[in-house]
Amino acid sequence: MTTPSSTLLGEFTYEKHPVERGYAGRTLYINLTDNTFREKPVTQQMKDLFTGGRGFALKLLWDAVTPETKWNDPLNELVIANGPICGITAYPGSGKSTVVTLSPLTENVIDSNVGGYFAPFLKFSGFDALEIQGKAAEDVVIFIDGDTGRVTIEADALEAVDSHEIGNQLTARYGGDEKGRRGISVLSAGQAAAHIRYALINSSWYDVRRKEARFKQAGRGGPGRVFRDKKIKAIVVRYTDMGGDKNGVADMALIRKAGQRINKEIADFDDKQNQMRKVGTANIVEVMDHFDLLPTHNYRYGSHPDTHLIDSKVWKESFTQGLPDGCWLGCTMSCSHGVDHFPLKTGPYAGQCVLVDGPEYEGAAGLGSNIGNFDPQKVLELNFYCDTYGVDSISFANCVAFAMECYEEGILTREQAGGLELNFGNGSAALELLHQMARGDGFGVIVGQGVRYMKELFVREINADPKFLHDIGMEIKGMEISEYLTKESLAQQGGYGMATKGPQHDEAWLIFMDQVQNLLPSFKDKAEALHYFPMWRTWFSLHGLCKLPWNDISPENNKQTPEPAKVQEHVENYTWIHQGVTGKPTSVEDLLSQSERVYNFQKVFALRMGRVGRQHDVPPYRAMGPVTVAEYESRQDRYDDQLKRLVEIEPEGFSTKEKMEYLRTYRENQYEQLMDAVYQRRGWDVNSIPTPEKLHELGIDLPEVLAVIEKAKKNI
Repeated sequence: MTTPSSTLLGEFTYEKHPVERGYAGRTLYINLTDNTFREKPVTQQMKDLFTGGRGFALKLLWDAVTPETKWNDPLNELVIANGPICGITAYPGSGKSTVVTLSPLTENVIDSNVGGYFAPFLKFSGFDALEIQGKAAEDVVIFIDGDTGRVTIEADALEAVDSHEIGNQLTARYGGDEKGRRGISVLSAGQAAAHIRYALINSSWYDVRRKEARFKQAGRGGPGRVFRDKKIKAIVVRYTDMGGDKNGVADMALIRKAGQRINKEIADFDDKQNQMRKVGTANIVEVMDHFDLLPTHNYRYGSHPDTHLIDSKVWKESFTQGLPDGCWLGCTMSCSHGVDHFPLKTGPYAGQCVLVDGPEYEGAAGLGSNIGNFDPQKVLELNFYCDTYGVDSISFANCVAFAMECYEEGILTREQAGGLELNFGNGSAALELLHQMARGDGFGVIVGQGVRYMKELFVREINADPKFLHDIGMEIKGMEISEYLTKESLAQQGGYGMATKGPQHDEAWLIFMDQVQNLLPSFKDKAEALHYFPMWRTWFSLHGLCKLPWNDISPENNKQTPEPAKVQEHVENYTWIHQGVTGKPTSVEDLLSQSERVYNFQKVFALRMGRVGRQHDVPPYRAMGPVTVAEYESRQDRYDDQLKRLVEIEPEGFSTKEKMEYLRTYRENQYEQLMDAVYQRRGWDVNSIPTPEKLHELGIDLPEVLAVIEKAKKNI
């Protein structure tokens, strides 16, 4: 479908055929430099080694780039993949995409998962993955029409520049009437994506009750910047022949058995457990505050007296209740909450009333307490503009918090900050920085390059102390840390530090097991958890699944099971649905093996792109302990007690700075021991490199993989 405002640059027709046992059996390659298309077969070896989803995307990107490829090179690809379980409707949380690319933020391979209807519609249109290479000469819209078997690239003069308008306009254009709009999903990135390194991609679905497009975000690592660097305005997929049997499954009864079990638990227990259907992930704001885990003032502190102003009760009252708010069909978890008719006060849409998706926990914590902003109006306005401009709210919050601390410490002057008073709590200044990112001007553009960039800039341009900036700059591998305070959880420090793409909680969330429940007392216990949980959580991204139905609802007897954190009944559900879709008898070990292969492949990919050595796995010290005197003294009794019990020194008679140095030496040594234990458990050497024996055990000792390992060892 071309319109008067678009020009057809290229088209491709393909033969439609049904999905078989979870796989469409082919991927779609598009080159935007010459507007060419190609189908690629999905081989049995590809399924055996890479499974689907993130695994397929990593393999396609690996084959496309070289060790010298940069994020803005035409060779870099944007790969979006679904997974064999993605698209079923009898089990909640089955509509996820994984986006993989070389990151402008980390300058290495990243993955980011996202909901919405794009992933299932892409599969049912005929493709297990979409692979985009090259760069367009002008803004383009890619349209995948699963109804007719036609793909087009159109030069498009669409005037909308931000996702809430792009999504609604293209949903109407390609969907037509109400029924047709239900079959449209749009990927887009707003105007800030042209200027910042942590830009996101929005993935839409049409909300039939609200009569507009809504969004989920692939935010981590800056895939939206790659999206706009390739001059993609939007990717639209249409598939209107939806039904519950489109995945070509082997045993629908087994899938329904699992679905009926968890759906009954959601109906019976959600209101008593986490209230995901009323509040979503924002249910834990006050819980994190209670346990001193809520990031406050750039992770200096873990709680604040004003947290009640942005806790779950506030969001529960703000969200429109009584609507089934799932971001894929059949998801009874229904955690995708929104604030309807929200009046904007700033920016280009001031005076308009809009739908705000969220905030989820990360938004409330990051845009709230971490920058010292306890005004729910400003949290919501920041949330809306982050989404529609295409700005990852986690990275944005940490970058603003870092800049605010630099300002309060006298490192940055008001003049250097573009005239803004960047004190903690100045939500208006945070909004102005966000609008500057969208316009591409002012100090906001500097903040939009990330914490790592700002550290280097401030040392180079204003002679800031590099050690202090490194200590307070909450990034690892170039990616900003997600919104949990980890000072008292060594396992969670490792979960962030040793995560392959960067410090995102979707890989390992051990903070409650470790800090609150004390279930991981030894290095061996922590290492085992830092093996199992990253492998288990990786599995969701291979199959197109959301992790929330796994552990944000639990069976009534879960606390009486041997390992409650694993929610073993739900793990059993996943063996059932995997077998039900694929027809293959499935054990828990089978699922973990799928993940371990892909996890280690991604680790080798990162080595291939230059990230070699254990120094890349170390968090900034603020993630481990107090950097400033004020931090130490705010928890002096705790820290003094630790010096007595753990360091075995008597703190009386020492200055606060001397006590801080003793504590730091101890904690950094603990982290080094943790790395050694985790590497050994994962089958890696002391330099964080998978061993050839481990790769052979996993069946991924391919010549090109082993060559990377050998080169990495020589570069240590």
